[in-house]
Amino acid sequence: MFAMCADPKALEGLAWMLCYLTSGTHMLFYASFGTVLGLLAVTAPAALLLGFLGALAARSPVAPLRWIGRTYAAIVRGVPDVVFFLFVPIALDQGIEWLRSRVLCDPSVPVRQGNEFVVCAAAKMPLSTSPEWVHDLYGIALAVAAFAFVFGAFAANVLYGAMGAVPRAQLETAEAYGMTPRQINRRILIPQMWTYALPGLSNLWMILIKATPLLFLLGVEDIVYWARELGGSKTTTYAYPHGDWRVWYFLALLVFYLAMTWISQRLIDRLAGRLSRGQATMAGEAMRKAGTTA
Repeated sequence: MFAMCADPKALEGLAWMLCYLTSGTHMLFYASFGTVLGLLAVTAPAALLLGFLGALAARSPVAPLRWIGRTYAAIVRGVPDVVFFLFVPIALDQGIEWLRSRVLCDPSVPVRQGNEFVVCAAAKMPLSTSPEWVHDLYGIALAVAAFAFVFGAFAANVLYGAMGAVPRAQLETAEAYGMTPRQINRRILIPQMWTYALPGLSNLWMILIKATPLLFLLGVEDIVYWARELGGSKTTTYAYPHGDWRVWYFLALLVFYLAMTWISQRLIDRLAGRLSRGQATMAGEAMRKAGTTA
């Protein structure tokens, strides 16, 4: 990055460290922090949407929808998360390629050849001629789908319980005023359930943050991948030889995750206070007392 870094072997001390920390591979390491933050920014809303739909389905008076909602939550709860993190990307990838093969390849040729899944080159996702960033983006998209599927099921359980925690008397009062079930859900049930759901959703958010290192298992070059690659011992064949520095790189990850959880907790506390204001809950009562005392 700097002109003085042209010959790393001629550097010493602080100059060597400055050039080392601004090398091209370190730029990729720093960019991988953005990958983690981007994953969280996309996965959290997607998981919440899946969870909300799953909770509504589990409460549906239509039996097939109710079975789907409850089965979705039950299956994910009963299977280790890492299994779904590995299964969902593979299943999605092969499903997409199978659909493309029915259109772009000879449909008479089976895609299952023994234990192998084989499609023609035109059906591959992404194409072998695609640039590297397309391959990276496709891998991240599959990872987002896996995370959203797993955490969506947990969110469905949380939201289902929160809907059941809304006082029944309020729903009966709305019925007495002639509201339809859809109006009750939109005006009474859904607005109030968030107060009861927030503690469970906040725990899920913290777990989601701590689960992001699983990107490493999905082949995404995330912060764990680069911490291991950069921290390992480097011989003189490398531009910047050094010993085993993995402890320092993983210490940086420790600080990053602690900072993420600390900031998240501060924001969650503020949101909890806002949602609890005026609510007939213990948190709402505490807010009212604090306001009276002030």
